[in-house]
Amino acid sequence: MGVYDYSVLDAKGGEVKLFDYKGKVMMIVNTATGCGFTPQYKDIEAMYEKFHDKGFEVIDIPCNQFAGQTPGSDEEIHQFCQLKYNTQFPQMKKSDVNGENQLELYKFLKSQKAFEGFGKGPAALAMGLMLKKIDKDYKNNPDIKWNFTKFIVDREGNVAARFEPTAKMAEVEKCVESLL
Repeated sequence: MGVYDYSVLDAKGGEVKLFDYKGKVMMIVNTATGCGFTPQYKDIEAMYEKFHDKGFEVIDIPCNQFAGQTPGSDEEIHQFCQLKYNTQFPQMKKSDVNGENQLELYKFLKSQKAFEGFGKGPAALAMGLMLKKIDKDYKNNPDIKWNFTKFIVDREGNVAARFEPTAKMAEVEKCVESLL
């Protein structure tokens, strides 16, 4: 199976088939409205505006699995994103990305690109210290570690990269641009 064999639900419960994005570069990202990384919405929207006409799509999947930082309804999440960040890409239905109820899509994504660390810098150090308290073995499993983990899928449906929330958005943009 490949990425195009999966689908997700939009905020209203309608099926969104990833096959419909065949030939596009996708960013699949689990998001939150009340997280320290939430301002990344601004950068994601800027990328969407810059590259959408060249074939770039954002699959925004709100998730409340990380410290309950996405408590609102799907409609409240959508309103927040539009009002605060003027997002033009759609938000999908709030879903789990880890555990028993995780989206099948996320099982696939994690099988393609495992966790490789948070990089360097204060945010990376803070994330590592925090996660060590939650899961001493966090470095050795492919689970999503926090909000705003991004998977980049190329035009052929290959999972080209995984970026943890601590990655610089300029690096993410450079990756996306190289695939367009």
